[in-house]
Amino acid sequence: MAIPMARRRVSFEVHGIAQPKGSAKAFVPFKWAADAVRAAKATGQPKPPRAIVTQDNPRSKGWEQLVAEQAQTVAAEGAFFGPIVVAVTFALPRPLGLPQKIRHHVKHLDLDKLVRSVLDALTGVLYLDDKQVVEVHARKYYAVPPDGPRARITLEEAVPPEPGHMDLFDGLTPAQAAGFER
Repeated sequence: MAIPMARRRVSFEVHGIAQPKGSAKAFVPFKWAADAVRAAKATGQPKPPRAIVTQDNPRSKGWEQLVAEQAQTVAAEGAFFGPIVVAVTFALPRPLGLPQKIRHHVKHLDLDKLVRSVLDALTGVLYLDDKQVVEVHARKYYAVPPDGPRARITLEEAVPPEPGHMDLFDGLTPAQAAGFER
């Protein structure tokens, strides 16, 4: 009989307004492209010019740095080396004029881009590469005063998947699947 092993789990909070990763844009300056064409003609060996990659949200770097700094406080056991599960809950600021009857955060800040920012920030801190992440659970909601905006991040070693198990909501009540119960 196999003895069940305790899975490693770490959790931490990052206080601040989460910033989405944004879209990457690449371009090659004209001079670099012209130099590459001249070099290819001279040597007979084509060498593509190097591209410059920029992010369209400059504030994401600061947020990623904040996430990485907080992650280091729970990284005493080192990085995760196998497959991992990541859960992230974002509490975002509620606009002042927004009616109280609106409960879900469905305006700007795409959840997938917020998660991408966190995953990139944790690379090299709590895991070697974000390809180790095999499961993600994420949610965003409006922060409730007096609590300010923040993100709660949990990482855990993944359990092997059950063969043929495709639906994440199997075994949940409809209210749990909708996110109303835990």
